[in-house]
Amino acid sequence: MPTRILTAVLLLFCTQNFISADDALVETSEVKLKGLTLNVPKGWTQSKKRSSMRLATFEIPAGEGDQDPAEMAIYNFPGGGGPVDSNISRWVGQFDSKGRESRITKGKAGDSDYYMVEVSGTYNQPVGPPIRRQTKAVEGSRMLAVILQLDQGVYFLKLTGQDKTIKAQRKLLRQSFGGSTEGETEYKP
Repeated sequence: MPTRILTAVLLLFCTQNFISADDALVETSEVKLKGLTLNVPKGWTQSKKRSSMRLATFEIPAGEGDQDPAEMAIYNFPGGGGPVDSNISRWVGQFDSKGRESRITKGKAGDSDYYMVEVSGTYNQPVGPPIRRQTKAVEGSRMLAVILQLDQGVYFLKLTGQDKTIKAQRKLLRQSFGGSTEGETEYKP
């Protein structure tokens, strides 16, 4: 009887998708979005898109010490969505320059290039329709944003929220699209 239970547990374990997060395994679900396949941690809940421009929106539970969940928005635009450096500058510019810290890296996910932008400080969070260009200042924020250049198109992944929550998602975000800090190099726009 114990052998059957062990076999069943091993079979279940082997048929699930897992990624590593700080030496722990996190179960994932494969999500396909218009040419992009992600391995999304089970704790990330796909929610209603806030805009027709988005391919998907995910809510990420608040990390230890934070109160609010984080959000990941995924975009893909006809024509590619503009130059890499312009998108990086726009993302960094969404944080108040006073006390802002940023790091930009370039890496490979398989044969595809990606750019990772990490910014912390006071986020000028958009409020209401983009056409109104209204924001509210949110201190203690962090953003992880990715430009993923695949053969089938360019995808933008933008994860925003409270500092500790976003820090805890660094490795999981990279692994969701096949990235890794190994081989990343500093990028200067």
